[in-house]
Amino acid sequence: GRLALSARCGRCKAALPPLNAPVVVGSAAELDALVKDAAIPVLVDFWAAWCGPCRSVAPELERLARERAGSVVVAKVDTEALPDVAERFRIRGIPTFILFRGGRESARTSGAMPADRIAAAVGL
Repeated sequence: GRLALSARCGRCKAALPPLNAPVVVGSAAELDALVKDAAIPVLVDFWAAWCGPCRSVAPELERLARERAGSVVVAKVDTEALPDVAERFRIRGIPTFILFRGGRESARTSGAMPADRIAAAVGL
C-alpha cells in the first residue's frame, strides 16, 4: 500500500496523523519499501552513534519532521547497523541526507546544519 497523507491503522482502519518524528529504518527492505511507496518526499539521514555531528543534528531533524509533518517523511539509517545500505548509496561521510522523490534520489547534502538549511539544501 502507499504511504498516503492520511495513513490508516492496519488493524482498526482509523486515520493516523502524519508522521511528526523521524522513522528509524531497520533494514534495507524497510528503506526500499518506505522510499518506493511514499506519496510524499522522504528525507533519509545516514548517521552513526559514534558521530558527534550526527548527534548534534538529531534535534534539527526532529524539528524538521515536526514542522513538515504531512509534507515530508524523515527517516534515519544507522550506517553501523546497515553498512550494506550505506555502501549502496555511496555514503562517504556522515551525517549525509538524501531526499527521495517518487522512489528515486533527487538531492543529497552532508554535514551538521540547522533544519532550515537541510531543507533548503535538498530543495524541500
